Amino acid sequence: MPHVEMLRRGLLTWASRVGGLLVLLCCSLSLLYVMTCSPPHSDNPPLTHVLPHAGSNHAKLGPIIGAGTGETGAAWAAAQSPPGAHSYQVLLQERDEQHRLYISSLKKQIAQLKEDLQERSEQLKKVQDSLKRDGPAGRKESESQGGGHGDVQGVKSQQSDLQEFLRSQLSKAEVLSGTRLPSEYAVVPFESFTLQKMYQLEMGLTRHPEEKPVRKDKRDDLGEVLEVALRSLNTPPSPQGGRDAAENRRTSKVYTPSDFIEGITRTEKDKGSLYELTFRGESTSEFKRLTLFRPFGPLIKVKNERVDTANVLINIIVPLSRRTDKFKQFMHNFREVCVRQDGRVHLTVVYFGKEQMSEVRNTLENTSREVNFKNYTLLQLDEEFSRGRGLDVGARAWNAGNVLLFFCDVDIYFNADFLNTCRINTQPGKKVFYPVLFSQYNPSLIYGGPEHIPPVEQQLVIKKDTGFWRDFGFGMTCQYRSDFINIGGFDIDIKGWGGEDVHLYRKYLHSNLLVVRAPSRGLFHLWHEKHCADELPPDQYRMCMQSKAMNEASHGQLGMLFFRQEIEAHLRKQKQQPNPKKT
Repeated sequence: MPHVEMLRRGLLTWASRVGGLLVLLCCSLSLLYVMTCSPPHSDNPPLTHVLPHAGSNHAKLGPIIGAGTGETGAAWAAAQSPPGAHSYQVLLQERDEQHRLYISSLKKQIAQLKEDLQERSEQLKKVQDSLKRDGPAGRKESESQGGGHGDVQGVKSQQSDLQEFLRSQLSKAEVLSGTRLPSEYAVVPFESFTLQKMYQLEMGLTRHPEEKPVRKDKRDDLGEVLEVALRSLNTPPSPQGGRDAAENRRTSKVYTPSDFIEGITRTEKDKGSLYELTFRGESTSEFKRLTLFRPFGPLIKVKNERVDTANVLINIIVPLSRRTDKFKQFMHNFREVCVRQDGRVHLTVVYFGKEQMSEVRNTLENTSREVNFKNYTLLQLDEEFSRGRGLDVGARAWNAGNVLLFFCDVDIYFNADFLNTCRINTQPGKKVFYPVLFSQYNPSLIYGGPEHIPPVEQQLVIKKDTGFWRDFGFGMTCQYRSDFINIGGFDIDIKGWGGEDVHLYRKYLHSNLLVVRAPSRGLFHLWHEKHCADELPPDQYRMCMQSKAMNEASHGQLGMLFFRQEIEAHLRKQKQQPNPKKT
């Protein structure tokens, strides 16, 4: 019997060890299977990867920032693949992006739930501690430690005040109901958008009725809105959510960017931004609509500083070739504004060629004698005219320390207020100023003929029929010489008209300097007939012709010229009709 008992115990020990080894082997195989079969993913995929690039018959999938490397790669792959495999490739890419989006959404939901659980645990612990310390001794101990129940109540009070303010912003905005408006001009219009395009109403001459949101603030804003909407649609509702939550629990649809149809948005600048997004539902006649609101908080003072411009000298650099009549007009304005009113200006003229050089020198010398002005420099370059080359030479010729540069053309008119604006909006190593000037239409068309044109000072009126904001021009700019040198200056290989200013502007956009771009009410481009040289390359010639067309007159005025024969025929018919008899 003792031998039998020992044998039984040995068998039980052996069986338990074999069973443990089998369980361990099964767990290892399961873990290996999960690691092998699960799709690769990153911990925090960016929005450009979350939003798919491929498309379906219902809606093209793509990042809300527009076309990018994903679309380029897909187009290349489609070109390399046989036609029969293209649809499968697009479908696989779509499914892969949808899975990545779903995984990202689940991860963010898990992280949010962990944060909520931790916050609830801390709140519960604080409540339990406050209950244990309930009584005079507990309160005294809490006060001596500088925390406790009073601090918790203070934090809760601040959070309550913030939530109350955000709710008040929502109630004041036109979200849940409309408001009475005095006229049609008081309406704040909506802009509509899809995954790839924005359809806007407020446009300058450079903006299109539809555009990809290439502006960083728009791109980030709409990307965050779409991400929040998808996370809200795919978040499981709480059991205490009421009828809407119960209805959502009955649906099993996982929403992806391909379900997004379109959205509308508008901003009330004192309240916040409203977004309404529409998604496809589970049937062709069912839709999901989410309304989101981004409330604006109270104003915060960022800086209060004193700006002293008394000793800020501006070096105005003007490249020139011939056009001596325009230069005389420019010097008349310069004499009145820069010399007699401001007095803190240096003028640098860079003249190309030898023809009419003596007239330019005589004009400068006459101005110097008339108003006792000595702060000017005349440089001559015996080479083909290049605006960028002239400005670059003029900027580098200054050797008296750092100075504020104003790159100017001979057909520009400015006043003393603009010079102060130039000084205020620039700061060495921090800010450059790119003003948007007001461009004058052809005075002969505006005023009905050359004999009716008033003096130049009376033409400088900012109205729809007199000109337009030249939001496509970057030639007039204020920047310090040190910033100009550090950024690399102009591309002196660009010859003739146009292109060099955009190249410099983009350099600053790619740097860490703040680019101040704003309309300037004291800077005007005087109209002159534009000639586009035949030797210009096709792209520069096209830019020149587009600028020439925009400079003539407003749409209404050009329309009156285009339909002049019909208008005159109508007037003749009106004169031929008998006058009605007066009773």
